[in-house]
Amino acid sequence: MKEYLQGFGSLVKEWDVWTYEVFLVVSLTLIAQYIATLVLRQLSKQTERTQNRWDDVIIKAAEKPLSFLIWVIGFGWAIDIAHSGSGVHLFDAIDSVRDVLVVWLLAWFLVRLVRGAEEVLGKGDIRGKSVDETSLQAISKLLRASIIITASLVALQTLGYSISGVLAFGGIGGIAIGFAAKDLLANFFGGLTIYLDRPFKVGDWIRSPDKQIEGTVEYIGWRQTRIRTFDKRPLYVPNSTFTSISVENPSRMSNRRIYETIGLRYDDSQKVEAIIRLVKNFLQQHPAIDTNQTLIVNFNSFGPSSLDFFVYCFTKTTNWVQYHEIKQEILLGIMSIIDQENAEIAFPTRTLHAPEIEAFVSANNAPEPSTRTIKEGSL
Repeated sequence: MKEYLQGFGSLVKEWDVWTYEVFLVVSLTLIAQYIATLVLRQLSKQTERTQNRWDDVIIKAAEKPLSFLIWVIGFGWAIDIAHSGSGVHLFDAIDSVRDVLVVWLLAWFLVRLVRGAEEVLGKGDIRGKSVDETSLQAISKLLRASIIITASLVALQTLGYSISGVLAFGGIGGIAIGFAAKDLLANFFGGLTIYLDRPFKVGDWIRSPDKQIEGTVEYIGWRQTRIRTFDKRPLYVPNSTFTSISVENPSRMSNRRIYETIGLRYDDSQKVEAIIRLVKNFLQQHPAIDTNQTLIVNFNSFGPSSLDFFVYCFTKTTNWVQYHEIKQEILLGIMSIIDQENAEIAFPTRTLHAPEIEAFVSANNAPEPSTRTIKEGSL
C-alpha cells in the first residue's frame, strides 16, 4: 500500500507540471491573439488614411487567417506538451494535422488576397484606368482554383500520400467524369472560349439572330452566363450555346446609322434638287453627324405617289438614347427645309381617269380638269 501511494503521488506531481505548462501556453496564445487583433486594427486604421489601396487589401486578407494561425500554433504546442507528459498515442498525429491546417490557412490568406485584388482592380488599376471585368474575373478564378488545388496536393503530401498516385487516379477518374458530365464540360470549355476570344464582356449589350437572346451581360461564369433582358428579367444561358450561335455586340459599334427614305409630291419636282442640296449641307454642318463616314443624300426613285430621296449618314455617338434624340433632330430639320422651299411631303394618292365624265364636261362646257386626285382610303 505504501509503494502504491508513493507511485500515485509521483504521477500527480508529474501531471501537475505539464498541466501548468499547458495552461501557460494557452494563456500565451490568448495574449498573442489579443495583441495581434489590436495591431491589425491599428494598421487597418492607418491604411484607411492612405491613398494606396493595396495595403488595405493585405491587412483585410490577413485578419482572419492570422487569428486562426495563432490558435493553431498555440494549441499545437499545448498538445505537444500534453503528449510528452501523458504519453497518450492519440496525440501522435498532431504534427501532421497542424501542418495541414497551416497549409490551408496560408491558402485561405492567398484566396482572400486574390479576391481583394479583384475588387481593387475592378475599380481601376494603379493609373486609374479601367480594367476589363471579364478578363479580371477569369484570371481571379484561375488563380483561386490553382491555389486550392496546390494546397490540396501539399496537404496530401504532408499526410503521407503519394502525389503521383493521386494524379494517376485523377487522370483515370477524369476520363470517367468526362463521359458522365459532358454537358458540364461543354459549358466549361464554352466559358473558356468566351474568356479567350472575348466576343463580349460584362456590361456589353448583346443579341443573337439565331436565338431570342438580347440584353446586357451581367456575369460570365464557368457554366453559364447571366444576361439582363431589357424588360429586366434575368436570362441564364449555358456557355456551350455561344459556341454554336452567332452573337452581335452592338456595344462595340463605332457609329449608329440613320437611313431614311423621304417622298416629295410630284407637283414639287422642280424643287427636289434644291431640297436635296440643302439637306446634304444641313447634315454636313450638323455637329452630331460623323462626316468621316459615308454621307449620302440622293434622289432615289419615282414612287407610286412620290419622288423619293434617301438620307444615309452616321452619328458620332453610339448611345441608344442620344442616337434617337439626334435622329429626331435630323428628321425635324429635313421637314423644316421642305417647308422653307414651299414643298410638301407626299402621302399615298391615286389618280382616276373617267372618260365618261370628260365627255359630259365637254358637252356641257363645264370647267375641267378631266382628272381628279383622290386620297388613298377615301374610295
